Amino acid sequence: HDRALEEIESSSDTSERNPIILLLDNVRSAHNVGNILRAAEAAKCTSVMLCGSMTPSPPHPKVLKTALGAAEYVPFLKAPSTLKAIQELKQQKVKVIGVETTSRSIPLWKCSFFDSLSAETGDEAVGNDDGRGIHQQVAFVFGNEMIGVDTQCLDECDELIILPTHGVKNSLNVATCASVVIWEALRQLDAYRDTEGDCS
Repeated sequence: HDRALEEIESSSDTSERNPIILLLDNVRSAHNVGNILRAAEAAKCTSVMLCGSMTPSPPHPKVLKTALGAAEYVPFLKAPSTLKAIQELKQQKVKVIGVETTSRSIPLWKCSFFDSLSAETGDEAVGNDDGRGIHQQVAFVFGNEMIGVDTQCLDECDELIILPTHGVKNSLNVATCASVVIWEALRQLDAYRDTEGDCS
């Protein structure tokens, strides 16, 4: 069931979003997009970028139906080019991670999504007032259900990760995959914040 809006608005961190961005590279299924928007809202992601000509977006009725009302609570935007979106994010010091089965991909649990930052670097931190914190936001790129993430986009990514499978199928549904990746990112954020708390 949904939490009451009053409960959400009264929480102390209501203005803060987790530094996680999702890029959907020509994801064609409106149902998958709706499910990803719902997961992004539940995880309080920064935003979802709906990239390419194939990716449906609200107010597409199937997207809204599958999102179950979550679309109005998570920031999203349309981007005509996934490649340009990635390049612009990297210019903003966002770490871009492609989620795709390639020979270069590593298991998601072996990848550090967030870099620590010390005050001496001079870069902007997401975290404490003293300059320590998360070095950057992270953006995950998810690809088309049939052909995956565009190869040019993969070449632009800072890291490539994979969700290893142990059955006949070598991949998961993109919306399922996105949920797993999002919650691994939340786990890593929690671990970082716990470490910061121990050091304070």
